[in-house]
Amino acid sequence: MTLQITSTAFSEGGLIPVHNTCDGPDVSPDLAWTNVPGDARILALICDDPDAPVGTWVHWVLFNIPAGETGLPANVAPDAVLGNGARHGTNDFGRLGYGGPCPPGGTHRYFFKLYALDIDLDLESGATKAQVEAAMQGHILTEGQLMGRYKR
Repeated sequence: MTLQITSTAFSEGGLIPVHNTCDGPDVSPDLAWTNVPGDARILALICDDPDAPVGTWVHWVLFNIPAGETGLPANVAPDAVLGNGARHGTNDFGRLGYGGPCPPGGTHRYFFKLYALDIDLDLESGATKAQVEAAMQGHILTEGQLMGRYKR
């Protein structure tokens, strides 16, 4: 069963509001999800832009989200460790937390990918997307994604 991810900020394939980009306050959109398997231990979230001219650009890495969580509020603080124990990784802007769309030109796609895992990830805050993906190998129970677009 695939994870279903939604946001009140934008729909699948829709435009991400300026509020959630570098052209606005650059705060994370709210996200909600369903269909987390009962045997999942944690969730991991990666948001990236495959249309960036330098290759895929990572906008958000958040892992060890408790499997019982059903979403994230808007404007998640860029703290190393959140109140629920989730840990922020480092994005390609070189900082923890969410970094919104900021394309140099043209319309880009932003994929919010959520993974249900059967283990806790033994990684410190600040881990990169590559480190999180390597640690997830062989432990993904299911996944889902929400894609939004942005054009400057």
